[in-house]
Amino acid sequence: MKRILITGVNGLLGQAIINVFKRKYIILMTGQEEESYILKSEWEYRQLDITRSQDCKDTIQDFSPDVVINAASYTNVDACEKKKELCWNINVKGVENLANLCRRFDLHFIHYSTDYVFDGKNGPYSETDQPLPIGYYGKSKLASENVLNQIGCPSSIIRTCVLYGNGNRVKKNFFLWVLDNLRSNKKITVVTDQFNNPTLAEDLALGTKLTVDKSILGLFHMGGTAYINRYEFAVAIANVFTFPEALVIPITTNELKQLAPRPCKGGLKIEYAQTEIGYNPRSLAESLNYLKWDI
Repeated sequence: MKRILITGVNGLLGQAIINVFKRKYIILMTGQEEESYILKSEWEYRQLDITRSQDCKDTIQDFSPDVVINAASYTNVDACEKKKELCWNINVKGVENLANLCRRFDLHFIHYSTDYVFDGKNGPYSETDQPLPIGYYGKSKLASENVLNQIGCPSSIIRTCVLYGNGNRVKKNFFLWVLDNLRSNKKITVVTDQFNNPTLAEDLALGTKLTVDKSILGLFHMGGTAYINRYEFAVAIANVFTFPEALVIPITTNELKQLAPRPCKGGLKIEYAQTEIGYNPRSLAESLNYLKWDI
């Protein structure tokens, strides 16, 4: 039975991984918070700040994992422009700390990146397309990929986009933001010119499980099946959860005036992960109906 150390377990993806992996592995859950947000888990939780190299070393030596899954990340795109040092420490330095240990102890390292490593002019993108990030968040995630490649530990880099879903005490993702506003009968403005393929957290967790089971190394894109803009995504949420579409107001990116630049035509081609790993995400309708019964 494989021993798996998971960082960032209290986040949306971390919780989804725990729910999907269940009892097939021996798991150490870690996060920077003092306590676990995971409800009714049989696994041990340990506080871990991945930016502290000694803490990473102590944790890995104590647990002796076969696989390290790094679900810890600083993902607030606008805040990354203002808190660049914090962003870099978590998204790059933390990855470097873990990767050096995985190389030293010959551990399989699974790391998540994003479609924001591309400029968003010609998406969706394949694994062979040239990255060119336009914002600091994307730059930090591309740097984390480069760190992994330079260190040379056995690794799987999984790029994803617009991760959504629900979990205990998770930060607001786009789906939850839309749903909370619609429930309060509040109108929201949503952009029509930012395209990608939103990814259900449980689908990404299932793709991760396949990567672990098959010990597959390399770079893979794992996203949803529907290539849509944010406005269309919000309308789909309204329809499935039976709220009026009129509450969703279309707007353009220029009108929204977001701090960080966005790759407007982003998104990921997922065919390689489908054929090589067996990644099989749900349709958008299936995903939203799944969440409807979970919330």
